[in-house]
Amino acid sequence: MMGQRSNLEEVAKDLQEVKDAMEVTSEGEANVLPKILVVDDEEVVCRFLKRLLAGGGHQVEICLGGQDAIVKLEKDSFDLVITDLKMPGVDGMGVLRKAKELDPFCEVVVITAYASVESAVEVMKLGAYDYISKPFNVDRISIVVDKALEKRRLLRAAGERDFYKRLSQIDGLTEVYNRRSFEELLSAEISRSDRFRRPLSLLMIDLDHLKVVNDSFGHQAGDVILRDIAWLLKKAVRNCDVVARYGGDEFAVILVETGKADAMITGNRLSQLVEEPSGEHVQGLAFEDRTMTISIGVASYPTDAAGKAELVQKADQALYEAKAQGGNCVRPAGP
Repeated sequence: MMGQRSNLEEVAKDLQEVKDAMEVTSEGEANVLPKILVVDDEEVVCRFLKRLLAGGGHQVEICLGGQDAIVKLEKDSFDLVITDLKMPGVDGMGVLRKAKELDPFCEVVVITAYASVESAVEVMKLGAYDYISKPFNVDRISIVVDKALEKRRLLRAAGERDFYKRLSQIDGLTEVYNRRSFEELLSAEISRSDRFRRPLSLLMIDLDHLKVVNDSFGHQAGDVILRDIAWLLKKAVRNCDVVARYGGDEFAVILVETGKADAMITGNRLSQLVEEPSGEHVQGLAFEDRTMTISIGVASYPTDAAGKAELVQKADQALYEAKAQGGNCVRPAGP
């Protein structure tokens, strides 16, 4: 129960951080005007566009050339860049490439006095939102700018939603899936196992004597071990498998399309990798003369269980038996 309570507290903390971040983002977007950078080697064009766009409620900065624009883009961020195509030195293509390199969400509108189908296709291939021909049509400028900024806003909002969704699925300390995500993914994998009639195995993993390390070296040392174990588990299993922090010092690994015999082989391999670690990312697994080890319980579906709850219970029981035998071993679920 302690492990479950700890995990629920972590989920609640993650969700509160998401809520706070979203509130900050919403307030910021409400108060900050869109930033536009206008780039043209003709100062009269820059001044005209600045007056026009500033009158529409935008923050506008100007650059009289592509090289100056690149310097400004490297120092600051903009929602929209409006750049002339033909300029000495760094031209509009160069500005477009740099803007997209620094911020893929930044929209770019190209202005040119030599508009053609070929030039339009070329700038679109490089990621430009649209192009505007000289001499200017004021209404068209306003329409293109408004649509480009709306696209920017929608893309950023979608990206933030994906980020916050991902954040709510991940354990903050170890950066593997959290308990809630594990429950959802295990349900999905059992359904897939039923649909395709393929086996599924579950490893329940507990760190041996982590409390001793926490008491001797402090909880920060224990956190290092948890992170190293998570990193090792992720690197040691397949991309299709699922690694999660089940709670406290316990991890779970879902081995898709894996029967019990192969799951036992994987469990023994993981046990050996933890006991004999190598690599700069797992230096936390040894403190003075103490080497970390793990205990593993293995259960398979449908061999050992008829559903998710029973599968977890059988793997947890096997883990308990491994711990009762002194730890540092792998035990399969019994009949």
